[in-house]
Amino acid sequence: MTSTRILVPSGVLGLGFDREALARGAALQPDIICIDGGSTDSGPFSLGTATSKYSRTACLDEWKDLMQVRETLKVPLVIGTSGTAGCDACVDWMLEITREIAEELKLAVHIACLYSEQEKHAIADAFTKDKLVALEPEVPISAESIKANEHIVALAGAEQIQAALDTGADIVLAGRTTDTAIIAALALTRGCHPGAAWHAAKIAECGALCSSNPTSGVIMVDIDETGFSVFPLADGAVCTPQSVSAHMLYENSDPYILYEPGGYLDVSKAVYHQLDERTVRVSDSQWHVSDQYTVKLEGASCAGFQSVILCLLRDARYVSNSKAWIARLTRYLDQEIPQRLGLSASEFDIEFRLMGVDAVLGALETQTGQSHEVGVLGIVTADTQDIADDIAKYMNPFVLHYPLTDDEALPTFAFPFSPAQMSRGPLYQFTLNHVLEIDTPMQVFRIAEQRYTAT
Repeated sequence: MTSTRILVPSGVLGLGFDREALARGAALQPDIICIDGGSTDSGPFSLGTATSKYSRTACLDEWKDLMQVRETLKVPLVIGTSGTAGCDACVDWMLEITREIAEELKLAVHIACLYSEQEKHAIADAFTKDKLVALEPEVPISAESIKANEHIVALAGAEQIQAALDTGADIVLAGRTTDTAIIAALALTRGCHPGAAWHAAKIAECGALCSSNPTSGVIMVDIDETGFSVFPLADGAVCTPQSVSAHMLYENSDPYILYEPGGYLDVSKAVYHQLDERTVRVSDSQWHVSDQYTVKLEGASCAGFQSVILCLLRDARYVSNSKAWIARLTRYLDQEIPQRLGLSASEFDIEFRLMGVDAVLGALETQTGQSHEVGVLGIVTADTQDIADDIAKYMNPFVLHYPLTDDEALPTFAFPFSPAQMSRGPLYQFTLNHVLEIDTPMQVFRIAEQRYTAT
């Protein structure tokens, strides 16, 4: 029977994994090692700045382990969404790490870099030709707003990973990909069941999150012509039908349908069976091919600059009346800042968040109760960093001393830092929620090969 064994060390490079579990996985002779390198979970900053949110030291340490395992097994090692955002600079960042390790360990490696970044004018041109289709919720765009993006990436699917593997590369450093593409690609190439390949990829994308020990990291999936099996490698960790089936709910709006470039996965008729004490077998997942091949786009643009200021309230009266105090202070600042600093209301925005009082859910919060202290976070957004800093400095004495009423002594609160205000730098926003229609899978992607010889 055609089968593919895939070792997934962790949900993302830089998060860590159980080294002993990794060794057990390597001993089981996987056909490929796949790990994710990022996502949009932490917002648009990484894409806007083309930088990784993960520690370079941690990524290098873990990638070194994986390169050594790959060297022993002589199987491909693939990372998707390199450097958190998957833009070209992030792929090159991973290439630099890979080259550094190869030189240290004196490894001869063939590397394929799959680049996903898009030229802004080309995407603007595709928009004018009605090649962009909006997803829900629809984000209004124009050719001008597209060109204003710092970086735009297209999410590669299995076909682009297959093309990179077809080069014969030992290591594939992929730009932005769907989380599942890197795991499904080889199994699809080998003729495994397409529904099983995509479903297995979805279940294994976050490593051991589909098991009873989600922090252990290492997971293995076996995909064949009728279904797939999944099991964790850490001591004591198990997969159950519930833990496996539940992962279809993770970062997915529909628990049964998962859209990918070129089609969609339907698990509404999938059957989950406890094969042994730690292994789950899944069958009857279905893959449906779409008429039009599309890839999702992600873009990030600069939306201004920010400064933040933080103070702490411990006076019982101010803690219990913190919302009223913030409302009064906000009204005062909205009136005074335009007059004192010569700014129009459209040039800045001030937001206060009460840390400990509805700071997470805001008006949607259902839990009640009062803390003995409240942190007050002021967020200033403006067109330039100089303006944001100037406003934050102007706010400083009022955040420190502003009274709850006119006829009382000035209070004094606590600044945990000096200076109390801090420049946060540029603020980025996601600007695209669209798919791009393309004629062939590799139309907007490119592959560059690098070879390093042992010295």
